[in-house]
Amino acid sequence: MSQLASLAKKFESFLQSSAPVIESFHPHYQKALWEMMLAGGKRFRPMLCLCVVDSLQPSMLDNALLPALALECIHTYSLIHDDLPCMDNSPLRRGYPTLHTTYNETLALLIGDALNTYAFELLSQAKLAAEVKVSLVYELAHNSGASGMVLGQILDCEFKDTTLPLDKLKLIHSNKTLKLIATSLRFGGLIANTSQKILDDLELLGKELGLFFQVRDDLIDALESQNKAGKATQNDTGKNTYVNLLGLQGAQGQWANLKDSIAAKLLCLPIRLRESLHTLLNPYFETIS
Repeated sequence: MSQLASLAKKFESFLQSSAPVIESFHPHYQKALWEMMLAGGKRFRPMLCLCVVDSLQPSMLDNALLPALALECIHTYSLIHDDLPCMDNSPLRRGYPTLHTTYNETLALLIGDALNTYAFELLSQAKLAAEVKVSLVYELAHNSGASGMVLGQILDCEFKDTTLPLDKLKLIHSNKTLKLIATSLRFGGLIANTSQKILDDLELLGKELGLFFQVRDDLIDALESQNKAGKATQNDTGKNTYVNLLGLQGAQGQWANLKDSIAAKLLCLPIRLRESLHTLLNPYFETIS
């Protein structure tokens, strides 16, 4: 088994065994709380964190599992909210019915809220130095909250029927997608107590990755079937996307340019970290069709 596969298996096992046990007489809350966490997904953000720790300070890997799980909680909460009727009204996520489809909108909304706050409970329990935990709390709250992911989502929803210029589209996606990806890399660097230079290089890489994955997601929506993507596609007509703004060929060119830029930024990292991240990213570099 490759080291990357071993990391993924370790995290998946940890996630499967980490569902909070809630005392409640609600008929669905306990099952629904962890349902979309168990529904699979790429686990991309926690794997970014764990790859960095495993490459730079492998003795800290077990200590990184709770922070990595916190990242997945925040990401999953954002997907649950993104799929709600008041936003994208999506029936499918990760190949499974969305929570509001299975249960109801109220329960789905509150499950998202619960996962959001549970992420910070997990960080408080991590076996890390107090100053590291404070840094992680700040990074996650700042980049997923009012001036980060939430801001990106608000702008995306507010201007969904208005064609925006490219610089404003990038601003939306720098908040909605980019910041949590960059945070995942910085989590790993902070846990591994790495140098400021490596933290800065990880930040720059995260920014390119965030835009890359947004362009990639727009291309998937335009080109892939619902079955292949595991979620509703052809769902972005009229929205501000790279495909709608630049055309299909322009978006594919943007995707290719970002791919080349990511490859260049990987070269700035220590060799073991560079190789680990390249292995993680390689499947996402395949052409979308």
